[in-house]
Amino acid sequence: MRIDILSVVPRLLESFFAHSILKRAEEKGLAEIHLHDIRDYAVDKHRRVDDYAFGGGAGMVLQVEPIAACIRALQAQRTYDEVIYLTPDGEKLHQKMVNSLSLQTNLLLLCGHYKGVDQRVRDLFITREISIGDYVLSGGELAAAVLADSIIRLVPGVLNDETSALTDSFQDDLLAPPVYSRPAEFEGLKVPEVLLSGHEAKIDQWRMEQSIALTTKKRPDLL
Repeated sequence: MRIDILSVVPRLLESFFAHSILKRAEEKGLAEIHLHDIRDYAVDKHRRVDDYAFGGGAGMVLQVEPIAACIRALQAQRTYDEVIYLTPDGEKLHQKMVNSLSLQTNLLLLCGHYKGVDQRVRDLFITREISIGDYVLSGGELAAAVLADSIIRLVPGVLNDETSALTDSFQDDLLAPPVYSRPAEFEGLKVPEVLLSGHEAKIDQWRMEQSIALTTKKRPDLL
């Protein structure tokens, strides 16, 4: 799994990918994250990559030329399964989409900024547009981090226990059941007896019942 991320502020992402599961994935050789500064492909000496919108209006627009140059330089080196633009008006991210993307080999993510990118970038290069929710951020970097994290954790070998990802919320259109750890009792609150029974079938049944109950209460739209 290789993910290339294009941004005008790539340093925002450096710390995120330098720790935890994502860092271990890179150390194990299971995933690669490469950050690219769009300003490196600017067409003027001031490294400017934005300009005013034709037709007027507030806000700046990321120009087509530096983004096109960056994408083409990367595409000359490898074939990408998807070129994804992180944008509020994209398809809303969900677990089935993440599952599908985790089976790919090369992904390219473009982070929006300002008022977005020149429409010609979307027309010429983008194969998929994804939103992480119905709200607007200062840029697409946080959205790219969310997407990359959700994908990479599903790559076989990244998690110490691969079954952990398979029992997450949304994998079977249900929310995950409650979880408990030591101590068995805390301030009068006890762990359900079934979880201490060692009876695997009964535990599985309890967890399924809890998942259905929680989903019915919190997210009936999933059922």
